[in-house]
Amino acid sequence: MRFNPDKTAFGRHETFALRFGWLTKGTQALMGGDPVFEADDATVQLGVGKNMVSSIRYWLQAARIIVRQGDAWELTKTGTYIFDDDGFDPYLEDEATIWLIHWLIASNPEMATTWWWFFNRFHKPEFTSAELAAALQDFAQAQVKGRHAGSTLKTDAAVLLRMYVRSSVATGTPVEEALDSPMSILGLISDLQGSKTFESRPARRDSLPAPILGFAILELLDALGERQIPIEDVMRGRTGLPAIGAVFRLTEAALLAKIERLVHDLPDLFALRETAGIHQLYVFGRSAPAEILAAHYADTFEEAAA
Repeated sequence: MRFNPDKTAFGRHETFALRFGWLTKGTQALMGGDPVFEADDATVQLGVGKNMVSSIRYWLQAARIIVRQGDAWELTKTGTYIFDDDGFDPYLEDEATIWLIHWLIASNPEMATTWWWFFNRFHKPEFTSAELAAALQDFAQAQVKGRHAGSTLKTDAAVLLRMYVRSSVATGTPVEEALDSPMSILGLISDLQGSKTFESRPARRDSLPAPILGFAILELLDALGERQIPIEDVMRGRTGLPAIGAVFRLTEAALLAKIERLVHDLPDLFALRETAGIHQLYVFGRSAPAEILAAHYADTFEEAAA
């Protein structure tokens, strides 16, 4: 979660943006017990090409769904909550899960450096693909240790756009290529019709559930080793750490409204107070970030059953 210039990753996706079904397909194969990603028949088990096998494994790591433990891959706690046999949403049917995966990727500078940089540190509301690639190269040259090929960074910028912008598909495009990434439904980046310009602006984000924001806040507080945080730090972040308001592209008013909803719905966990003229969010107890997901999914299950 904390940016380390010595630990970064570019171009690990094999030029493929995250696709619908990949996280589910990868976790289900993994839970089968075999070392699927290293298996000789991995392409058969996953039903994709060799480079796509590597890409699925990468996106599972970038989204913090799996982690290497010794010689084996295991689901993380969050991965288990979502994708286990009894998981909350293994087929990504709830948009809240897409928001969660977005946070998990955008707060992972070690495995998804370009995504971390764009959503936490790139604040230009309108830009072209060339401007995005140039800004990424400036960032890499100034703040990342080691050398990174310009072509790799340009590809990263292109994959990021492909992943978050809804595509305009031409007739004759293969079906799999025509499927947008699940991230595209969030509306965090869009192309301006009639131009080669993209935009990514703060907005209300009504589809972002407050508990997903709460999950991000708890993770940030765990990284800080603190149980309180100024609202300003939630919005803009601290040096080297995610800026939650920026990651979700929220306006300040929208961020505060969602925090107030969290405090209202989970008063035993969150409280808003003003100390020395600074609005701060307090967290009580030692609730694990993944546990707050139940606050959203339990309500969702009840609504579906009603």
